[in-house]
Amino acid sequence: MAGKSGKLKLALILGGLYFLLVLLFSALGAVLWADMKEDERQVFLAVLLPRVELSILIILMTWFVLGLIVHAVYRAYVLAPLTLREQALVMVNANPGLRLPETGVPEIRTLAQVVNALAEQRESLQRDVEDRIREAKSSIEEEKNRLAALMSELTQSVVVCNLDGRILLYNNRARLQFKALMDGSAPIGLGRSIFAMLERNLITHALENIQQRLARGSQQPLANFVTTSRAGQLIRVQMAPVLGAAHAGAAAAGERAIAGYVLMLDNITRNFEMESRRDSLLQSLTEGSRASLGNIRAAVENLLDYPDMEADQRDRFVGIIRDEVGTMGQRLDRTATEFSDALKARWPLEDMLGEDLIAAAQRRIEKKLSLPTKIDDVAEGLWVKVDSFSLLQGVTYLASRLRDEYDIREIRFRLAPAGRLVHLDLVWSGAVVGSQTLLAWEIDPMNVAGENSPLTLREVIERHGGEIWFEREKATHRAFIRMLIPSATPQESVESAALMHSESRPEYYDFNLFRQTEESRALDDRQLTELTYTVFDTETTGLEPSAGDEIIQIGATRIVNGRLLRSERIDQIIDPRRPLRPEGIPIHGITEEMVAGQPTIEEVLPTFYAFSEDTVLVAHNAAFDMRFLQIKEEATGICFRQPVLDTLLLSAVIHPNQESHKLEAICERLGINVIGRHTALGDAIVTGEVFLKMVPLLAEMGIRTLREAREAAERTYYARIKY
Repeated sequence: MAGKSGKLKLALILGGLYFLLVLLFSALGAVLWADMKEDERQVFLAVLLPRVELSILIILMTWFVLGLIVHAVYRAYVLAPLTLREQALVMVNANPGLRLPETGVPEIRTLAQVVNALAEQRESLQRDVEDRIREAKSSIEEEKNRLAALMSELTQSVVVCNLDGRILLYNNRARLQFKALMDGSAPIGLGRSIFAMLERNLITHALENIQQRLARGSQQPLANFVTTSRAGQLIRVQMAPVLGAAHAGAAAAGERAIAGYVLMLDNITRNFEMESRRDSLLQSLTEGSRASLGNIRAAVENLLDYPDMEADQRDRFVGIIRDEVGTMGQRLDRTATEFSDALKARWPLEDMLGEDLIAAAQRRIEKKLSLPTKIDDVAEGLWVKVDSFSLLQGVTYLASRLRDEYDIREIRFRLAPAGRLVHLDLVWSGAVVGSQTLLAWEIDPMNVAGENSPLTLREVIERHGGEIWFEREKATHRAFIRMLIPSATPQESVESAALMHSESRPEYYDFNLFRQTEESRALDDRQLTELTYTVFDTETTGLEPSAGDEIIQIGATRIVNGRLLRSERIDQIIDPRRPLRPEGIPIHGITEEMVAGQPTIEEVLPTFYAFSEDTVLVAHNAAFDMRFLQIKEEATGICFRQPVLDTLLLSAVIHPNQESHKLEAICERLGINVIGRHTALGDAIVTGEVFLKMVPLLAEMGIRTLREAREAAERTYYARIKY
């Protein structure tokens, strides 16, 4: 854009100068002609007319020489400062070590010398400031290293999220565990949503419980829940809040605001199976041996009561004892070897304060059903062992049926201890529910306010090992549905999980994401510094995607919150199912042996799509790479619809007067060391570093949003290239 503007200015200057000369000579000729006498005019014409062609040639040559002089002056005094300006901006915003070339006319050389001197002073001051900052950050670095050492020893999977569910930190244990639990279909990464791996409703419910405990002044506002992975494994999740600065009103009341939460995950499938096997074994031994013990007891009593019994009868009773003992021994052996075939279905339950359970039930019913609730009597300090999520679904379902079928306008709650169990009552005035009606409710699907549960009410009760029935209170003309749920011992602390050695280091963290929120506005209106990017590159069999060339390697990494995350990457060689071109092998270094047996593009693209989902794609000469992906849309059904930024086009926007916009030339201008060129991942990493250097340069030009960057790139000459 600036190059076109400079050429237009030069053309206007030359045109104006030529026009001025024409006017000047025309005026001079007119004055001289008017001052001449007739005989002088005849002599002048006689001299001039035979030499018109020579005069025109001399004038044109003069104009040409004049144009060369003006062009030289323009290059020396106009274009040279523009070039120096571009390099000075790079020096200020991207490469402080760059120095302006001291060439050209004396004035420009003097200007370059002054700018270089100022740059030296600025760099010296920056070094001094960096030294001071480095000293000030030493204690912070020490604390971070302590965190790294602590995280490296944790065997629990740890994930930290903000309130929107965006992942801010995770350790390697979490990455490996989610990869195994989710069959690799939900990749974990900074800035990604935890709801792609854990159910949103469970996390929301746990947050509500924590907020309720914080409101009561709890010193340990933890929440626990159990969920299943896509592979059918049981995962126990403990949630702890990350407390931030409170709002003004909350601060006055002594309340703390929740800025995010920490999730600690344990795979309890094996523990659960072992406990279930143990229970099954005990049940098999007790139930199966009861009859044998009865027969042995009867035989022994007969032998003792009748000492003079005949020998045949005595032998028969002794045989009964021997047979039953043998049967019990066989049963014990068989149970010990085959108990795994008779697992008892059971669901892990978590401890919860009864008051919290009732408060959560009230909030849920009032929010979803707009049905008023009250508390009749809730025992203080009573703990229950429940799957709170499914139990609250069941309670809400019962309230919904009472409202819809019996026009109940208010629900009251009671919670009272009953030995090892707890009575949870839903109380109302008026209508009587028949036993058959309640039975039908138990087996019907639980659908409440558009929310469907895969469980029935009966399955929820069985999950808790309890019962449910209807009763009337004749004296008060009230009725209630009572549910029996197990009680629990009061919990003041949470047991620490068993640890084993782990080599993970907390290299995946970015706490600045705490300040980001999920915004509904379009990506085009977002600041470039706020967006998440996937930087990628491909290696191919050739340069003609439409002629059958294929991708043989794809490499990608991510940029989150202005940081290039080298550890979050894709580096995959692909079988193109066609011979490689010999001339390309020395460039990309990929041979026929390397691609043999590798996955095809149809297998790799879904993984790359999941990796890049919800991000902006960045590539160098992106039109080339995107064309290969677009050709595969019909075969794979995968369409990349997200925005794309091209560092080649952005370079032409930032440096319109530079001759080369190749990746190596850009890296040289921006002071970036090029490592691993012509490998897909190496090029992707270099492109990511280039893009991060370009963002402040674009900001200097007033290009700060994604929309502005895309529109500026589309106006460049290189945007016309098609593949």
